[in-house]
Amino acid sequence: QVKWKGKDLFDLVCRTLGLRETWFFGLQYTIKDTVAWLKMDKKVLDHDVPTEEPKTFHFLAKFYPENAEEELVQEITQHLFFLQVKKQILDEKIFCPPEASVLLASYAVQAKYGDYDPNVHKRGFLAQEELLPKRVINLYQMTPEMWEERITAWYAEHRGRARDEAEMEYLKIAQDLEMYGVNYFAIRNKKGTELLLGVDALGLHIYDPDNRLTPKISFPWNEIRNISYSDKEFTIKPLDKKIDVFKFNSSKLRVNKLILQLCIGNHDLFMRRRKADSLEVQQMKAQAREEKARKQMERQCLAREKQMREEAERTRDELERRLMQLKEEATMANEALMRSEETADLLAEKAQITEEEAKLLAQKAAEAEQEMQRIKATAIRTEEEKRLMEQKVLEAEMLALKMAEESERRAKEADQLKQDLQEARESERRAKQKLLEITSKSSYTQSMNSSTTALPTDLPSFNLISESLSFDFKDTDMKRLSMEIEKEKVEYMEKSKHLQEQLNELKTEIEALKLKERETALDILHNENSSRGNSKHNTIKKVS
Repeated sequence: QVKWKGKDLFDLVCRTLGLRETWFFGLQYTIKDTVAWLKMDKKVLDHDVPTEEPKTFHFLAKFYPENAEEELVQEITQHLFFLQVKKQILDEKIFCPPEASVLLASYAVQAKYGDYDPNVHKRGFLAQEELLPKRVINLYQMTPEMWEERITAWYAEHRGRARDEAEMEYLKIAQDLEMYGVNYFAIRNKKGTELLLGVDALGLHIYDPDNRLTPKISFPWNEIRNISYSDKEFTIKPLDKKIDVFKFNSSKLRVNKLILQLCIGNHDLFMRRRKADSLEVQQMKAQAREEKARKQMERQCLAREKQMREEAERTRDELERRLMQLKEEATMANEALMRSEETADLLAEKAQITEEEAKLLAQKAAEAEQEMQRIKATAIRTEEEKRLMEQKVLEAEMLALKMAEESERRAKEADQLKQDLQEARESERRAKQKLLEITSKSSYTQSMNSSTTALPTDLPSFNLISESLSFDFKDTDMKRLSMEIEKEKVEYMEKSKHLQEQLNELKTEIEALKLKERETALDILHNENSSRGNSKHNTIKKVS
């Protein structure tokens, strides 16, 4: 509303957020390139806010705690600080070394995604996330995949941390960075030397413009007696009167007003921390402890339920695996049974074939026996016929011999008869002549008849008939049967390290990939401080 004061608008925002630790925050706006904060007791429209509509204010942490874990009570307060510090680191308003950047990124991922699950958080799931300062990315010859791999390795170790726990771990690491919670202002000392004034929860610090990490001199809040400004001149009076008053000039009166605001607010909180908590803070802390205990119990119950569910799921998976194994075994047994039945059928068929073959062989054996008997009988008959034939041949030879002898005898007889005939004719001729000579009265004619006999020769002829027996026997080839059964085996596997060792390990690991020429002045200063063993707190003690 038009009449609202800064406090009215601020309270509305805090109520909307449910924020009770309001003393850390404020509404910021920009006027003529200078940052300013809305004053609670002044009307909103009376401020030098830009005239354009709509008017924009940024709800931000104006003051930072010394120890986030002890001072930040509400979860919403922790969350708002986490978001702001994370943005400042990514925007490089707070210098963060590379190894710490990776660790902080892993806690930011834990806060956003919860516990790491390799089945859900697969390679490339951080591709669209802004997790590291560009300075760190450019400083090393590493691909986004290589950075993701290193962030994920630490992210996996944060298992079991809730969002508020991961955010608080982030803040605990960030609050030890040299530029955490420091507001820097350009100033000049009496000699006109350009310096930087840093205002934070611990006090006032003077820096060289080129070195925002290590202050040249520090004034803790408990050692400052008074702070004042007149126009552009600012005066710091130490509690110890022996120490000279420190005076410096700022560029604008508006900047002096802002410095004084931050000094007053940080000094009040510094003194407040060292007193007993107010009733409101005690109630808030008691409620926060109860809430934390309740959430812890819920987380423990949830963890137990989760563990029981995981065990049940593991048991279920084991039973399913066992069931699958039994099904496979049953299937294999069934297949083996089927193969056995097929084998039995084949064996029965083979037995039947063998039996038939045995019968056939027996039949063939019987036939062979009969053939042998027939051959033997034929051989016997052939032997007898051979003997008879030899006998007949012998008889024929003897008969032929006899006939030859008879023929010769008959030829001799024929020759004898011819000789006798000739002698008879000769006698007849002599008789005729004698008769002619003796008597011429009567003639006597005597005729003689001759007969010729022929002996027929009958030779028996024998025809030897040889019989031949052919026998063909062929055996049947059989196929062989085999069965194969296979078995499977399963193997099983199981990790943790301290934070500083992890940081040193990562630093050593990525050091080889570092591009020295891209190192900023802050990188070099941080490395020098680290090599000397200087930290934020012991440096402030030294220069105080």
